[in-house]
Amino acid sequence: MNPTDEQTAAADGFRAGDHIALQAGAGTGKTTTLTFLARTTDRRGCYIAYNRAIAQDARARFPSTVRCKTAHALAYAAVGHRYTRRLNAPRRPAWQTGQALGITKALRIGDREITQKALSNATLRTVTRFCHTADEAITRHHVPHLRGLEDPDLHAQLAAHIVPFACKAWADLQDPDDGVVRFDHDHYLKIWALTQPRINADFLLLDEAQDTNPVVEQIFLAQREHAQLVMVGDSAQAIYHWRGAKDIMTGFDGTQLALSQSFRFGPDLALEANRWLRLADAPIRLTGTPALDTELGPVTQPDAVLCRTNVGAMAQVMTLMAAGRRVALAGGGDSLQALALAARELKEGRRTHHPELILFPCWGDLQDYAAHDPAGRDLQPLVNLVDTHGTDAILTAVARLAPELHAQVTVSTAHKAKGREWPRVLIADDFARPNDDPAGDHPATPAPPDPIDDAEARLAYVAVTRTRQCLDLGGLSWIHDHPDGSPTGPNPTLEGAQCASNPRNFRPAACDSAP
Repeated sequence: MNPTDEQTAAADGFRAGDHIALQAGAGTGKTTTLTFLARTTDRRGCYIAYNRAIAQDARARFPSTVRCKTAHALAYAAVGHRYTRRLNAPRRPAWQTGQALGITKALRIGDREITQKALSNATLRTVTRFCHTADEAITRHHVPHLRGLEDPDLHAQLAAHIVPFACKAWADLQDPDDGVVRFDHDHYLKIWALTQPRINADFLLLDEAQDTNPVVEQIFLAQREHAQLVMVGDSAQAIYHWRGAKDIMTGFDGTQLALSQSFRFGPDLALEANRWLRLADAPIRLTGTPALDTELGPVTQPDAVLCRTNVGAMAQVMTLMAAGRRVALAGGGDSLQALALAARELKEGRRTHHPELILFPCWGDLQDYAAHDPAGRDLQPLVNLVDTHGTDAILTAVARLAPELHAQVTVSTAHKAKGREWPRVLIADDFARPNDDPAGDHPATPAPPDPIDDAEARLAYVAVTRTRQCLDLGGLSWIHDHPDGSPTGPNPTLEGAQCASNPRNFRPAACDSAP
């Protein structure tokens, strides 16, 4: 390869033995750069991939001196294989597991009755949340918050009831041969982490470091005494905080470097990306490849439609199907099918086991909660979708979804689109602008728009950088009218934004090509 100045700076730091955090913007060739680093040495390395597909692809690209594994694969080789019998156990309903743990009756907290099934579900989710952390024991903060019990005192009552059962479930999972709780992959990863493992390698390469679970962070950082640590990712694409992921890059004690030259799109798209990078207070800015003429404008036949929410994606699927298009849904329709089935149960006057809707006794109760409780406003699009189309129409649309290879258009949430790209992309209209009023009120003198939330800016950055040829901003076009939406303004380089607190370790060459 003909390395850029930024890639050369990364190779220099790697050869010098520095611990490195490599900020790699969208389309900047991070995997190519990591393989370039690996080929500059004969030392033994381990590349820790975000998922199995990435690990398999990496094996064909990295030299034989580098093992390419997921954290789960490393954990399975160390301890997980002992639990093979339990991993292959048949699925069983959560309520049966809860009953075996001693959860046999409902609990009333405030004006809500939490059924035995809901308590069982919350207990198992507590164990899962614990497994994603670096904590040594299950405590109250691992207990999930339930809809309708958002008040801290009510949640504390729930947690006091749940924690003893969750601890009992975790103890059950330690037996490699038999138990009542279904054993899964996150369980052996946590068991391995608690042994304070040592990974036998001279250097470690951690991919997608901006979305690392604390349990993986703990394992990775613990190797510092015997191995060189290199983490790569994009802090501006840290969009999974809501499920426990953590951006471990910005606070990393090591040399901070960057890849800012995008090979996916041209300068016009880079300018749009930088608008959102500035709003997200990100440490880098991108430059596009001049030879790529990526356009911003209307797209009538998109290859992909990117949405803010699962419900927004379902609405797009139904609209596109009604127009006669063959539609695929990124990640499949299982989650939407589950929501539709849960809505149907509530409409029929039956409780549902869906974790988002488990405390509502009927559809009317959910409608009231979504319309009048601030904590339930994000459920209003689901209520509107079901009330407009009905659950049968939604389930029919899910059944008609096409495989992506045979589809004319792919609908995806921005979360599921991360790491992917398409020629022509349309941004759906469920990306709400600040101060959007869900009640539909339009005062004569509207208030100035709220500042744009960092998390929303990061998600928008992911969405707008998925295209190679043409982007229709669609539901994000409001940014051009927002007072904070100018693409110009304060534009810190990596040096100014991130390395000022660590000047001894900063290599200026990393920012040579940053605009």
